[in-house]
Amino acid sequence: MQKRVTADHDGDIVVFIIGMRVNKWWNIKSWWPVFMAMPPMMKELYTDRSLGFLSHDTAVSGRTIVLTQYWESTDQLLDYAHGHTHKSAWIDFYKKVAKSEAVGVFHETYDVRAGAYESVYSRMGKPRGIVKATAARSLADDSSAKARLHYS
Repeated sequence: MQKRVTADHDGDIVVFIIGMRVNKWWNIKSWWPVFMAMPPMMKELYTDRSLGFLSHDTAVSGRTIVLTQYWESTDQLLDYAHGHTHKSAWIDFYKKVAKSEAVGVFHETYDVRAGAYESVYSRMGKPRGIVKATAARSLADDSSAKARLHYS
């Protein structure tokens, strides 16, 4: 993806950010199950596209791992959270780890309406973000965030 592109997507999109922070790295028995809970969920999400999951990116900063996920709708995200592989992982977390200070977890959900987001990617190599989740469209050299967001 060498040229300057933006997301070619006109619909709503849900951005779900989920992460964990290892607070006590030596207490592996507490944080390892949290770390290992995500791969089966990601496999399930990429395998069954009817769940509404579009794509994700992962970032690691020190002892914190953050996944930014893109979903078709909040309803589909919530349906997934209350069933499938996630439900058993969440129950296991509460039984085994929730009271431990060895690991912290968080999530944020953003229900973004069509036209309320914009993006630019230039010389990023592989697609990421909303472009990875949807599709890419070339941008003119004089394109601006103000224009893409339709601000006058």
